[in-house]
Amino acid sequence: MTEQELLQMRDLAEAGQVQFKERATDRYDIGCEMVAFSNTRGGRLVIGINDKSGAINALSYKELQETTNLLTSIASENVIPNVLIDVDNVPTAGGAVVVATIPEGKNKPYHDNKGIIWVKNGADKRKVFDNSELAEMMSECGSFAPDEAAVPNATIDDLDSDTIKIYLISRFAPVFKGKNIDELNMKDYSLDAMAEFVIKGTTIEKLLRNLRFIRPDGKMTVAAMLLFGKYTQRWLPVMTAKCISYIGNSVGGTQFRDKMHDMEIEGNLLHQFRTIMNFFTRNLRKVQVEKDFNSIGELEIPYESLIEYVVNALVHRSLNIKAPIRIFIFDNRVEIHSPGGLPNGLTVEDIKNGTSMPRNMFLFTNANYLLPYTGAGSGVRRALEYAPDVIFSNGIADKEITHFANEFLITIPRKIAQSEEKNNQEVPRSNQESNQETSQSNQEQLNLVTRKLTKKEEDIRNFCSVPRTAQEIMDRLGVSNQSKNRQKYITSLIEIGVLERTIPENPKDRNQKYRRKK
Repeated sequence: MTEQELLQMRDLAEAGQVQFKERATDRYDIGCEMVAFSNTRGGRLVIGINDKSGAINALSYKELQETTNLLTSIASENVIPNVLIDVDNVPTAGGAVVVATIPEGKNKPYHDNKGIIWVKNGADKRKVFDNSELAEMMSECGSFAPDEAAVPNATIDDLDSDTIKIYLISRFAPVFKGKNIDELNMKDYSLDAMAEFVIKGTTIEKLLRNLRFIRPDGKMTVAAMLLFGKYTQRWLPVMTAKCISYIGNSVGGTQFRDKMHDMEIEGNLLHQFRTIMNFFTRNLRKVQVEKDFNSIGELEIPYESLIEYVVNALVHRSLNIKAPIRIFIFDNRVEIHSPGGLPNGLTVEDIKNGTSMPRNMFLFTNANYLLPYTGAGSGVRRALEYAPDVIFSNGIADKEITHFANEFLITIPRKIAQSEEKNNQEVPRSNQESNQETSQSNQEQLNLVTRKLTKKEEDIRNFCSVPRTAQEIMDRLGVSNQSKNRQKYITSLIEIGVLERTIPENPKDRNQKYRRKK
């Protein structure tokens, strides 16, 4: 480091990764600073600059020798487990300044020689007492995997057989495709029979053990309960989501357009994903994107972007922080709050550039057989192509969010709301009566678009994740393939944007199929 670089660092004053000391006089305090840096993102300890005034008070040759030896000694004796630091002497007028670089630790949590754990908190440091924060530190350095932890007292009977079957069909696709087994006829086979197709002579319990969903001690893992649980929240109460659509733009508002009941969201990650996406489709507006008046509208926020952000929140949330995912729809924006800041030193720019460093590796590598993502790090980049004006806020770095409220926040503007407000202000009084009639008509259509789907409609929507013929849909429902049933169960879902035709230019084509509209 040069003197010029040192001056630039000084002029930025103390930040989260730089600490100034005029002299290294307090061995214990220096050790606490090293512990805090090691437990956070690393940093630099500068000896020879006054932390109040920023004035350089260079060290003499003798002081340089003593300070260098002292810092090395503190790093090995006052930081437990000990850390390796890099000490550099930077020449200045009248002497030199010592710069000690402390790397982020790989064996967190570190503590001082009194057993106290410290982390950086802006320019200062603070003690850590919360077990979830300690677990998060251990997760980051790989000494603890929360998704592979045990769920006490849970058994294989607490897992949902249909979800396990969907997972197996997706993960071992060549096996089941060769036997003509899919989601349509999987109910004809038991879990043990499907496990037998994967590995001859095995049972579903043995297969889940082989796949590491059941631990060697026989206990269910957190990942198994999140992916396959019947009543996941019975065992993991906070692994859920809170979804609220507000009237207005304040989280403190008391008027709601839609507030999802806790019981609606309870279930495994596949159920949570589908329920959250339904919440979006019934609360966000649909807009015309084609000139044809009768063309089906699209969500004001691209559906593809919402999929990526919801999946990221479900799969990459911190499992150590005891808080739910929170999804808020305001008049001017949508917010998705995910517990835990970005893991492993990732920055917002990193994820925008496609860098993928999963927090919950075991959950991450298995959830893609149930949820729509590739795991290649392209999801956020693809979502930004659809909606580039999204704002990401990392809880640790964001000055408006304290470390205790550690979360990753995605804010998506609702431009349509701003546009409508502007248009409403420009409406002449002479047109008010006509506009009221139009507004009433639009409201009726809005209610149609955003209404909650029935269980049968939800089943059709999920069934059509792959293109289906009308006959297949009618067979699924157990009704005859008549025009009135097609109108009730297919055409009505097309009209509200849930399904789409594979051959839209010729609705009566004999090869026509219907698929879930993304």
